[in-house]
Amino acid sequence: MSMPMRNNPYKQYQKQGVLTANPGELIVMLYDACIKNMKLAEIFVGEKNYEGANKAYIKAQDIMTELVSSLNYDYEIAEQLLRIYDFVIRQLVESNIKKDASLLPDLVEIMGELREAWVQIKSAGIRNSAIYTDDEAGAAELSGETLV
Repeated sequence: MSMPMRNNPYKQYQKQGVLTANPGELIVMLYDACIKNMKLAEIFVGEKNYEGANKAYIKAQDIMTELVSSLNYDYEIAEQLLRIYDFVIRQLVESNIKKDASLLPDLVEIMGELREAWVQIKSAGIRNSAIYTDDEAGAAELSGETLV
């Protein structure tokens, strides 16, 4: 007989971090969650846990879609990011369909490099509205359990 988990302290801590994060921190959190799910998909495919892999792939795709929907197309950089994000999404779908994890290390590397760029932008205090809209990459989505 297991006891229901009421208030998972880690989930509460995570949610509070999202709610108090500035826009740049939210973007980095999305990248972190996407990278985490890509790595999980790779592990699950290796273990032949295709259900777990599918869930991780879908979460990574959902995060990528959120990043796309948050782009501010008034600036050229958004178009460049869109091309990268579109490529990553297509590769995630292909990798998931084929259950071929060999594509994932390159995708993790791409997202890792973009994440590091955001860390630098954030630390330099550069305003990121030129890239993302005021909705700022779905803080509400990230605060839920579905993406993280």
